[in-house]
Amino acid sequence: MDTEDFDRLQKAGKRHLWMHFSRHGAYDDAHDIPIITKGDGMYIWDAKGRKYLDGLAGLFVVQAGHGRRELAEAAAKQAAELSFFPLWTFAHPNAIMLAERIASYAPGDLNRVFFTTGGGEAVETAWKLAKQYFKLTGKPSKTKVISRQVAYHGTPHGALSITGIPAMKQMFEPLVPSTSHVPNTNFYRAPEHGDNIDDFSLWAANRIEEAILAEGPETVAAVFLEPVQNSGGCFPPPPGYFQRVRQICDQYDVLLVSDEVICAFGRLGEMFGATKFDYQPDMITCAKGLTSGYSPLGAMIASDRLMEPFLQGNNSFAHGYTFGGHPVSAAVAMANLDIFEREDLNGHVRRNEGAFRGTLEKLLDLDIVGDVRGDGYFYGIELVKDKATKETFDDDESEKLLRGFLSKALFDNGLYCRADDRGDPVIQLSPPLIADQSHFDEMEQILRSVLTEAQGLL
Repeated sequence: MDTEDFDRLQKAGKRHLWMHFSRHGAYDDAHDIPIITKGDGMYIWDAKGRKYLDGLAGLFVVQAGHGRRELAEAAAKQAAELSFFPLWTFAHPNAIMLAERIASYAPGDLNRVFFTTGGGEAVETAWKLAKQYFKLTGKPSKTKVISRQVAYHGTPHGALSITGIPAMKQMFEPLVPSTSHVPNTNFYRAPEHGDNIDDFSLWAANRIEEAILAEGPETVAAVFLEPVQNSGGCFPPPPGYFQRVRQICDQYDVLLVSDEVICAFGRLGEMFGATKFDYQPDMITCAKGLTSGYSPLGAMIASDRLMEPFLQGNNSFAHGYTFGGHPVSAAVAMANLDIFEREDLNGHVRRNEGAFRGTLEKLLDLDIVGDVRGDGYFYGIELVKDKATKETFDDDESEKLLRGFLSKALFDNGLYCRADDRGDPVIQLSPPLIADQSHFDEMEQILRSVLTEAQGLL
């Protein structure tokens, strides 16, 4: 891109484009908007031709890697044949075939697929379904939701209410009522349990029972949990956690929703995280990796039991989205899942997840790295002020470290990833599922260089 075109885009972007979760005051005459123009495999390029390793798969999305021509061709072919038709009373072939295929991957009797355009909509759908299901089955007071602290579940008002990050919610209050939050599974920050992860697992799960009893079991409809919690820095479930949660939900007739907007479709080496951790949810919410980001699509997958009341009489789930299950997006998803099967992307993750973890754990020799945690191709690196005491940074220090230095320095050194402070400061890595040891090494080398420099600033 020549200088004239670049300058024109910068001027237009600063004047007209409202970017998401962005501090627009940072983009003055001296600071450019980063503009990404190309992707191929594991890498992206900006408008000045600089190359970066995509260590976040766009936003936990581009499972099959950038530049997959067959996905673009699937979209073009479908758009030429049937560009759009809604799923309101009608159907189209790709929606039917994709629903059947997703159901075949889903655990247990999760056989009903309701399409959305993204993850937040899928979460909204799950909560609305839980409410209407209980109304239709004679338990109309069961409307409340329980989720975990620091957990992110989306930006629509309902999904944001389920989200457990107060700072993200304050400016939009009042939100949808009837949500409460329980401790998450950050074992690194659970000193009272020492090294006994089994005790911690039972303690964390039992906080859900405690919350149900506090709210009143007759009022609680659902528990929303991610297989590996994203926000806060990739908290995996301790052994036995989900099995105990399933027991609690069964005891009090509460639906278990596995929010897999990030964790589904290969991120953990399985189509679904519930399969990875061997538990049976009543619903799964998913999006992102379903199309590898080549077209927007999400889904709520429900059990046969939840569908049953809607098969009777004139009952209807009074909910839908214009672009849910869009024909082009469904075609792209089918082609993307073909790649998953042909190239065994899940198997590739399972074969290489140990090497990914081991490469990142090399960074534990740095004083600033307190913990490396996650699963599959989904990891967080928690940064600490004092490694011996696990002392974290205060708000001003975190601002200076993450936004003042790390975010820009990592990008300038050729690594696109996330520096996040929604909990304690972390760096998150979630590369495309095609990543191999050479990419792990490249990430580690860039991280080591930048984090070593960061230590000198503290």
